[in-house]
Amino acid sequence: MAGVDLALSVNESVAISGPSGSGKSTLLMAALGLVRPDAGEVWVDGVDITKLRSQALARHRRNHIGVVFQSGELLPELTPLENVALAALLSGQSRGEAYTAAASLLEGLGVPHQGTPTGRLSGGERQRTAVARALVNKPGLLLADEPTGALDSRNRDSVCDLLFTVPERWGCALLVVTHDQTVADRADRQLVLTDGQLGVAGGDAA
Repeated sequence: MAGVDLALSVNESVAISGPSGSGKSTLLMAALGLVRPDAGEVWVDGVDITKLRSQALARHRRNHIGVVFQSGELLPELTPLENVALAALLSGQSRGEAYTAAASLLEGLGVPHQGTPTGRLSGGERQRTAVARALVNKPGLLLADEPTGALDSRNRDSVCDLLFTVPERWGCALLVVTHDQTVADRADRQLVLTDGQLGVAGGDAA
């Protein structure tokens, strides 16, 4: 990518679209600290993550960044409650705190979470569970990689209704990568990544 410059604020949502191979996945990986840029900085919650060593980076990522993937990346044999609580447990929360936080989030997002394995939920319910898991550690930045790509239009709209309320409800920034213009239209800002250049949708380079 050629000098991409992007800033997100708390309570703001930004959608990035662009053709395959344009660098969208690389941009998300850089925001996660999984790819280090050749030059420049990547600041998340007041820390330049390009300067962090592996353990500190993993800790910062776990505590300050949430991710929602296209397929959810959940453990199908666990219940939604267990999937969400697991993320909190891995961040160092006690068992009681983790399960209380997980139950509260799932109830607030309308996900049945008692007893039913996650693999038996609908696609929309699984993505809501993935959003809850991403939020359980109260991240400052929420990343969503094609979060509705595997959903039908009804479930897509339902997940979008939830996803784009997240910044204000949970006080974080939201960055969504999507090929779906209907999804991109829900964001506060729309950007397009083409040939490594980030520009305003329908306009000039950002």
